[in-house]
Amino acid sequence: MSTHADELKLRLMTIELLRTAKYKRNITYRELASKTGLPVTVLSRYAKGHVLPNTARARQLWKVLSKLVGLETELRNRIKFDEEGYFDNTDIIGDFNILQQAANHALANFAGKRVTKVLTAAVDGIPLGTMVANALGVNLIVAKRGKEIGVKAFLEETYVLGKDSGVTVTLYIPKDAIKKRDSVLVVDDMIKSGETQAALVNLIRKAKAEISGVFTLIAVGEEWKKKLKLSGECPIEVITYVKAPHEVGARL
Repeated sequence: MSTHADELKLRLMTIELLRTAKYKRNITYRELASKTGLPVTVLSRYAKGHVLPNTARARQLWKVLSKLVGLETELRNRIKFDEEGYFDNTDIIGDFNILQQAANHALANFAGKRVTKVLTAAVDGIPLGTMVANALGVNLIVAKRGKEIGVKAFLEETYVLGKDSGVTVTLYIPKDAIKKRDSVLVVDDMIKSGETQAALVNLIRKAKAEISGVFTLIAVGEEWKKKLKLSGECPIEVITYVKAPHEVGARL
């Protein structure tokens, strides 16, 4: 991706978020100053478009403002369990506004980092993966549960679908979809067990490419981190965490 272009996008996005906080949510400059640690005069100049924050300050502002006006609150309001404890994500992955905000969030966190491809799993990861790939200006690769006719060779990864299920799933991507020189961002709408995301990470490793990070809207519990087996240098960005099913008496 073009670093300069993406950094400019981030700076402009941050101004829009500041304007949303000030003019749509009616948060005063004084309140914003106390939250961001920046003087009222500086925030005013940003909001009025007189000057743009530099990239480092834009990233700092984004983290604070996104919590104030935020995507996280919107997501948590939509996480609902049915009477049997299952979570329906339809209201999230089908909402363009949420996906756009999430893509902006991904850009804010990964702008300036080397990302050449986005990898997600069919089917629920596709809407978010598409938006994030578009925001970062890179191509999207979709790992599917079946081999497509016309593709000569595949990379594949098999994993168990849920603990004690006895069911295995195999994900496939075209063998030449990821090159050794690629740096790939794993994107998915939700992480629960971490099995699917670990399979995506292993596909990248099989291609001998670099893993640039993992981005997801919702993470359930903490157990999934053990499955991913990523080093501390590989960023994992989660918009919001919810308790594991056994902690809330529900299951996803």
